[in-house]
Formats: sequence, structure tokens, C-alpha cells
Amino acid sequence: MVDAWATPQQVIDITGVTVTDAELSRAQSSVEVFCNRIYTDTPRMRLRDLYWLARAVAYQAAWEKGQFDLNTRLDANQVQQDGIVANLAEKAMTLGPRAKGALQRCSWMRSRTIHLRTPLESAGRYANALADASDDQQQWMPMGGRG
Repeated sequence: MVDAWATPQQVIDITGVTVTDAELSRAQSSVEVFCNRIYTDTPRMRLRDLYWLARAVAYQAAWEKGQFDLNTRLDANQVQQDGIVANLAEKAMTLGPRAKGALQRCSWMRSRTIHLRTPLESAGRYANALADASDDQQQWMPMGGRG
């Protein structure tokens, strides 16, 4: 039994490809690198994320099975042969396209907007320092900074 987010049977069910435990273990390792999570973090993850991680491992295992020697590939953005130029995405040579799609659906892989609150916004319902209603919420200090 391999510690992976997918089982060999799930790989068959999802992709139709049969993989060995060793191939599944390699796919799990690849997915861990790209998703920035490790298998031992599983209990802390949401069910929805585990669903997509299982899909990512299954797709990666099937994709890697058809690849030749992933560990010694060059890191290339462009490949040219016989006058044909192929522009590749950042992870095109090491991560399967369907695995990439599954990983992008994990909650921590989506882009987020972080709103930084100002000190006045953190003050609660009297956030407007110029409003009369906030007078009782403000600490009094004499002009000039000394008491």
C-alpha cells in the first residue's frame, strides 16, 4: 500500500491506465512538489481538496507512465525541431496537463485578494475618527503629545 491521495484502482477508474505502486508513488511525489502539500497533512485538509488531489495524482500517474525519463529533462520554455517551434508552459515538461487542472481547483492554489485593514478599520463600528459617535471610543491625548 502506497501513501498517496489516490489508489491504483482509482487511477484505473479515473484514467483507464494501470499503474504499479512504484509509479503511483512517483506521481504522488510529483504532485506534492507542485501543490506544496505533503501526504501527512491529509487529516488537516478539506474533503473537496482531497477529491482534487486524488484526481491530480491519478492524472499524473497516467501521464508519467507515458513519459520518458522525467528526472533528467531539461527545463525548457521553447523547443525547436525541423523548423517547428513549440512554446511550452512553465510546468509543461514535468506536470501532466490534467493533473495541473485538478491542482488548480484546490483551495490554496487559487489566487486570492488580501485586504489589509487600516488601524481605523480595525477599530470596529466606530471606525471613522471624525465622526462624533466615535469620541468615546478614542483615547484622549493632549495637543503636543504630553500630559
